[in-house]
Amino acid sequence: MGDGKLDNIITARRLTKIYKTDKTRIKALSGVDIDVAQGELVAIVGTSGSGKSTLLSLLAGLEKPSAGRIAINGHGIHRMSESQLVDFRLKHTGFIFQNYNLMGVFTAQENAAFPLMVQGKSRKESMQKAKDLLTELGLAGHLHHRPGQLSGGQQQRVSIARAIITEPDIVFADEPTGNLDSETAGQIMELLQRVLRERGKTLLMVTHDEKRAERADRIIILENGKVTTAGCNCDGRTLQ
Repeated sequence: MGDGKLDNIITARRLTKIYKTDKTRIKALSGVDIDVAQGELVAIVGTSGSGKSTLLSLLAGLEKPSAGRIAINGHGIHRMSESQLVDFRLKHTGFIFQNYNLMGVFTAQENAAFPLMVQGKSRKESMQKAKDLLTELGLAGHLHHRPGQLSGGQQQRVSIARAIITEPDIVFADEPTGNLDSETAGQIMELLQRVLRERGKTLLMVTHDEKRAERADRIIILENGKVTTAGCNCDGRTLQ
């Protein structure tokens, strides 16, 4: 895929995911191939039940594929054990969720600093980096506020800080503006795009909002567990 100038950070081939119950087998994904370049901002869109959230979960190493292979920076994550996946996610990925997933007993600064402390960094170093990052994201006056004292847009800014504070290779975002009003959603997408581009990070985002998806470099459309379109946004690059 791509323009031949950037290396792929994600390569997935023939991804299939089947969910089994006592009476049924549901094929959520059926032989999906995906390539994502280093530094690319990619939006995955599709209707409810199209498989977009399943695809994100597989590529992020949160679920195992029923068949197929996934390489992130050359590491075959489909072959990793659960403990290896936990370590890999901690070192190489960041996550942004629709519902923010902040810890209510922690302040904004503590929430943002948490991944660094899990990595073994000192509290002092972690809190200073969180302060600097939250200040950059416009939250200098809210460092000591808990999530319940913040608006939805402010909570998502904390979530963005938490996702990028470890300098991950890839940020995965699941409906990051889904709980926000249109104006705030636009501001959050602009902010997310800016901070990731400045850092040369890769974004893989699931969204049902076509307007937000248009801010990505490329849109991948899923339908019934298959890729129907893997285009790009008006910059003339060769398509996948």
